Amino acid sequence: MLTSEEPQRKMSAIITAFLLTLSTLCQPTVVLGILSGPTNVNLTSYNMNLVLRWNPSKGAANNLVYRTEYKTSVTTYTTGCVNISTLECDFTRLIYPSITENGKYTGRVRAQLGSESSAWVESNHITLDKDTIIGSPNVSLLSNGAAIEVSIIDPVMVISTLRNVYIFATYKITYWKDSQKHKAKNISNILQNRVVLNDLDPWTKYCVQVQIKTERNPNPSQPSRIFCESTTNEQEPPWVAAMLTFVFMAMGAALVVIVVVYRKSISHFLCPTDSLPQHFREYLLAPPNSYIYLVMQNSHPPEEIYHKVRIIEDDRTVEKRGPLVVEMTASNKQSDVTMCGRQKGEIISRDDVKATEKQ
Repeated sequence: MLTSEEPQRKMSAIITAFLLTLSTLCQPTVVLGILSGPTNVNLTSYNMNLVLRWNPSKGAANNLVYRTEYKTSVTTYTTGCVNISTLECDFTRLIYPSITENGKYTGRVRAQLGSESSAWVESNHITLDKDTIIGSPNVSLLSNGAAIEVSIIDPVMVISTLRNVYIFATYKITYWKDSQKHKAKNISNILQNRVVLNDLDPWTKYCVQVQIKTERNPNPSQPSRIFCESTTNEQEPPWVAAMLTFVFMAMGAALVVIVVVYRKSISHFLCPTDSLPQHFREYLLAPPNSYIYLVMQNSHPPEEIYHKVRIIEDDRTVEKRGPLVVEMTASNKQSDVTMCGRQKGEIISRDDVKATEKQ
């Protein structure tokens, strides 16, 4: 027979279980005095650096801090970052300069909250030169007639250089006509960092992308940015430009030699030091003494006197028409001027005019 206390005990047990479940879901960082550790702990490398990354545990408190450690294949764990709130630790600056290109590394991390600490969570193992992610190379294009020159610059490594780490690194060049990437062509196993693409059409735009491949790292580098350049017309043979350059250089050198050897003669020719004889200088500098020149220089222009003559003639013969009338007008303030002994306005016959012409 159930008493009245039994339902109360059942109810209190249910409430207690609910509260414990809710507490477990809302604050899982401490379970029975143990702090939950980070998740997805991963040791990564980009261009030969060494970085440990992780995620916080589900529902972790905001004031958690972390402690990290690392080790090599021949050493024990060494302290890395301490009491950090970020979710990564760069071991490169801590290990340098003892970090090696072909070293094998492992990392681990744990969470801390006050005096509580989680268990260590270990990362993956990586070999630096085999597992690092190689960044994209820098590429530049130069159009040269109907060809395009591709220049490649290796990515910068955190330690050493690409060629020191990967002696036999090669390039893979992919190129295609603009908007025709599905017809792309590839050139692989290229060792030099300058390549000329010759099999191109003139007056056409081409796009280029480059990747790096190595013998030790199974993964190629990240691809470069896509660069595009247009070709022009066919270029003259290279020997023509070389010959023209040689001719101009030879002419310049010859001119310099001539100037150096004959500098005195050239200086005397351009700036002569000899002077004219004294009598030539006196003759050239003396004022003119010509009589005509002196008269013309000192005389004034003469005053001119002229007469206006008008001759009127009709159609009659000499016998019928009578004497020819000539009117003369004097100028220069002379009112009476004679012509062949005649006064102004006097009637002059044709015979008088002929007599005047004979005189």
